[in-house]
Amino acid sequence: MSPSISNKKRILFLLFFSIFIIIVLIIRLFWIQIVKSEEFQKLAVPQWTLDVAVSPKRGLILDRNGKALAESASSNKVSIIPKELKDSQKDEVVKELADILNIKKEDILKKINNKNVQEVLIARRINDDIANEIRKLNLSCVIISGDTKRYYPEKNLASHILGFTGVDNQGLDGIESVYDSYLRGIPGRISSPVDALGRKMGNGEEEYIPPIDGYNVVLTIDSNIQHFAEKALDEAYAHTKPTKGAVAVVMNPKTGEILAMVSRPDYDPNNPFAGPQDEWFKNWRNKAISDAYEPGSVFKTVTASAALEEGVVGLNEQFYDPGYIMVAGQRINCWATHYSETFVQGVQNSCNVVFATIAQRLGVDKLYKYIHAFGFGESTGLTLPGEAPGLVMKEKDVGPVELATNSFGQGIAVTPLQMIRAVSAIVNGGKLMEPHIVKAIVDSDGKTIKEFKPTVIRQVISEKTSATMREILKSVVSEGTGKAGYIEGYDVGGKTGTTEKYTPGKYVASYIGFAPAEDPKVIALVVIDEPNAETHFGSALAGPVVKSILYDTLTYLNVKPKGIEVKPLVKVPDVRNLSLYEAQNALLKEKLQFSIDGTGNTVIDQMPKPGAMVEEDSTVVLLLNEYNNTGKVEVPDLKGKTITEASTILSSLGLKIKINGTGIVVNQKPEKGEKVDKGTTVEVDFRPLEN
Repeated sequence: MSPSISNKKRILFLLFFSIFIIIVLIIRLFWIQIVKSEEFQKLAVPQWTLDVAVSPKRGLILDRNGKALAESASSNKVSIIPKELKDSQKDEVVKELADILNIKKEDILKKINNKNVQEVLIARRINDDIANEIRKLNLSCVIISGDTKRYYPEKNLASHILGFTGVDNQGLDGIESVYDSYLRGIPGRISSPVDALGRKMGNGEEEYIPPIDGYNVVLTIDSNIQHFAEKALDEAYAHTKPTKGAVAVVMNPKTGEILAMVSRPDYDPNNPFAGPQDEWFKNWRNKAISDAYEPGSVFKTVTASAALEEGVVGLNEQFYDPGYIMVAGQRINCWATHYSETFVQGVQNSCNVVFATIAQRLGVDKLYKYIHAFGFGESTGLTLPGEAPGLVMKEKDVGPVELATNSFGQGIAVTPLQMIRAVSAIVNGGKLMEPHIVKAIVDSDGKTIKEFKPTVIRQVISEKTSATMREILKSVVSEGTGKAGYIEGYDVGGKTGTTEKYTPGKYVASYIGFAPAEDPKVIALVVIDEPNAETHFGSALAGPVVKSILYDTLTYLNVKPKGIEVKPLVKVPDVRNLSLYEAQNALLKEKLQFSIDGTGNTVIDQMPKPGAMVEEDSTVVLLLNEYNNTGKVEVPDLKGKTITEASTILSSLGLKIKINGTGIVVNQKPEKGEKVDKGTTVEVDFRPLEN
């Protein structure tokens, strides 16, 4: 009997339905196995493999000469695979690890109680000896993999520039933070097959994918110039005991490259969390870019440049200063009464009356045109975290009195970096440069990945005005208030700054200097915030610091003084960790003298540091392994030494120095051979060499 029509319809329906289902399944399989295969494979891999991360080696941070300021040493980390750890062996394994790693059992147990995770990190940055001790236990549930430990061989040197890293080697401040993506590298991994329960398979082969190390960052900083700046500022910091700290910035005025940047107080990036917690942020703060201050008379360089560029004043134009000027019914005092003086003499004398007068001639629009053109009121763009833009009053709020006070650096707030950048433009031919602190990013083979070249932002004043300002500022040092910055044999330009804060009796002392004045190669600014000393004037407190930095830097850069016969320069060798006999021979070979501090047979440190350029016959202080850092010391014979040599020798012995005059040592008090407490100040008289 043939099937009925209804049966045929059912059969056809089932046939087409089956074909439809098969087509849907084929499409679904195609979708899963072809289109989404990569995505599902990624989801499946963690279920049949165990991945243990291998830390890459963080890139180096180098100074401009290739000296490492931040390095990473190879170390190890210990992890536990919870699913591999049987309950019966848990107590024994935890006890053994706790004893070897010197950590609490309870801390390990808290971490491994979650069996849903593949890997639990127990300890990082352990040395090879401890790692080998754990390997001897032969525990399948424990994995030891590569790790790195960040350290800073020069300790506090340039700490505010370098920053520091956290426990996971991620940059938390400074260059470490800003360039973290370049420095950190790409992690590798150890991949092992596991069964359905997440346990390692005994016959499975491990796959090792090596990490890719991070790139190296090359700074514009010169570690030797950084040493000079830190040494000089530390001496001033100890002497003036400033309530709000101190800053020194050294720059190449033609390129905008920062050669040194120092902020006090500071910290050791190897242990950034040392000391009371309420002092951490104060110590980490880079005052050179984060703290704005009223620049006072240093700012007169900006007003003078604007006046010359706009032609509202002549160099020999006469002014009269009775000790004050009346502006809109308000009396504005000068720090002294200068009576009749020319414009140039007004700059030399740092006369408020002269500058208030030329500010009136300029007017608000023109003065503010140059204030903004020199970059005040906005961040410089330096690649360090925490830069402040400073504070410039809105033009509509500037009346006659505010215009006058702005002209000599009051009522305006700038950062030290903004101030040194502006004066660099004034003396470099009129070009405002973009300050930068990184020269290049390179790989481990030295191949340049990215380069940072000098960048001109704008031409602010003409080369003619710049040349005139160089001559005027040179006369400030030779004839005016900036004599504290005078260096025999060099033409130095400079300007002092002393500002009284809104709190009576609180001052900011500053000084900026550059040399050689005719062709500036280096410029330095020092700011001492709320000094507690016998005086508060920038010329007396900050001037000698700038002088020391410039002298050491010019000598190091082999800039020859004029009219003075100098000995050839030699590079100080690295004699640290050598025996005393080897160190002495190495120094004598380079025509250097030596003095010894302490007892023993191994040199643990030296002053000056390796790589410094000094004159032949200079003395290198060798600190031996039994160096005594407490108690009394014997005052050395300083006669015939230069300022740099005397400062270095006394600093290495834990003694302070009070400098009188320039040249070489002719007298000292206490006398040589006297026993004094560490921290004692030795008063040293210097006299110029006879020509």
